[in-house]
Amino acid sequence: MFHPVSTFIGLRYLRGRSGDRFSRFVSYMSTAGITIGVMSLITVLSVMNGFEAQLKGRILGVLPQAIVSQHDGKTPRTEQAPEFIQAMSTAAHPEPIVQGEAVIQSAKQLSAGLLIGIKPSDHDPVENYVVAGRLSKLKSGAYQVFVGSTLARSMDIGPGDKVRLMVTSASQFTPLGRIPSQRIFTVAGIYNTGSDVDGQLMLTHIDDAARLMRLKSGTMTGWRLFFDDPFVVGELSQQPLPQGWQWQDWRDQRGELFQAVRMEKNMMGLMLGLIVGVAAFNIISALIMVVMEKQAEVAILKTQGMTDRQVMSIFMVQGASSGIVGALIGGLLGVLLANNLNSLLESAGIALFSVGGSLPVVINPVQILVVVTLAVMLSLLATLFPSYRASSVKPAEALRYE
Repeated sequence: MFHPVSTFIGLRYLRGRSGDRFSRFVSYMSTAGITIGVMSLITVLSVMNGFEAQLKGRILGVLPQAIVSQHDGKTPRTEQAPEFIQAMSTAAHPEPIVQGEAVIQSAKQLSAGLLIGIKPSDHDPVENYVVAGRLSKLKSGAYQVFVGSTLARSMDIGPGDKVRLMVTSASQFTPLGRIPSQRIFTVAGIYNTGSDVDGQLMLTHIDDAARLMRLKSGTMTGWRLFFDDPFVVGELSQQPLPQGWQWQDWRDQRGELFQAVRMEKNMMGLMLGLIVGVAAFNIISALIMVVMEKQAEVAILKTQGMTDRQVMSIFMVQGASSGIVGALIGGLLGVLLANNLNSLLESAGIALFSVGGSLPVVINPVQILVVVTLAVMLSLLATLFPSYRASSVKPAEALRYE
C-alpha cells in the first residue's frame, strides 16, 4: 500500500504543471496507447470467439461428436448403450449410428462424402438446420436420404429426386469384376448449416445404411455420444475403455480446422498485445523525462525526510495511474465497441457479407478481466526502473547548482 503523501504527490505529478505541456502530452499519449490497445484486443478477441462458437455450433452440432465402437467397427446393436458409454454422453442419451464413406451420383454429377445412418428423431441436432422435409419421417426400407444445401445445389437435386449411393468399402467380387455396394435413394430433405458440412454429409435411416454397407443384422458402427461442449473430447479420449472398445471423435475430420482458428486467435491476441507493450514503453520514456525534470524537487523531498521507498512510490503511482486509467477505459470501450460493432459497420455502409449476415460476437468476461489485469501489471512493471532511478537521486548533487 502506497503512503498517502506519495500517492498525493504522484497524482499531482500526473496532472503536471500548466506550463509543462510536452510532459503532459507524453503522459496522455501513454494512456491513450494503452486504451487503444486494450480496446482493440477485446474487440478482436470477441469477434474471434464468435467465429469459433459459430463453427462449433454449425459443424460440431451436426457431425457426430464422438463414437465409441468395437475395434472392428462392427458393434452389436442393443436397446441401450453400456453403462460406461451412458456416463460419457452428458448432453443426451447415446444413439446407435452407422457411419462410412460413400459416393453419391445424380444425373449430372458425382461426389463423395460421409454417410451416416441414424434413428429418426425430432431431437437430432441436424433437425435444427433442416430447410426441407422432416428428419423424423425417415422410414426403414424406404431408402431416403437427406443432403446438404451445397451438395444439392452442385448436383442439381431436390426433394423427390433419385440418386445412387455407392459404398466402395462394401464392394463384392463378381464375374464382371469388383463392384461397390450401391442402391437408389430418394432425396427426402435438405439441411443448411452454412458451413462446408453441407457439401459432404448425407443422412439416412440406420437400417438402410447398414444394408447398404452390408452389415450383418443387428450390427452397427457404434454408439454416438453427445456433449454440451464438443471440446471435452480431448479429456474424455484419455479415459481408459473396456477391452475391445475404441474411441473416435470429430477431431479426426475437423481437428485441423479448429486448431487453425485457435492459432489465428492466439496470433491476433499476441500482435494486438504488442500495442499494449509499446504503450507501456511510452510510460517508461515519460517517467524518465519526469524524473530528469524533477530531480531538484526529489532532492528537496529527501532533505525533508522522505525515504527512498516513498520517492519510488511517487513515480510508481504516476506511471501506474496512466496504465490503470487506460486499461479500464479501454476495457469499457472494447465491450461497447464489440456489442455495437455490427450496427457501426451498417451505419458506415460497410458490408462484410455478400448475402446479408453479421459478424458473430461473443464477449467473454473472464477474457476481458485477464486482458485488463495484464495491461495494469505491464504498466506497473514499466514504472519500476524510472522509479528506482528517482529514488537513487543524491540530494547534494542535485542541489549543487541550484
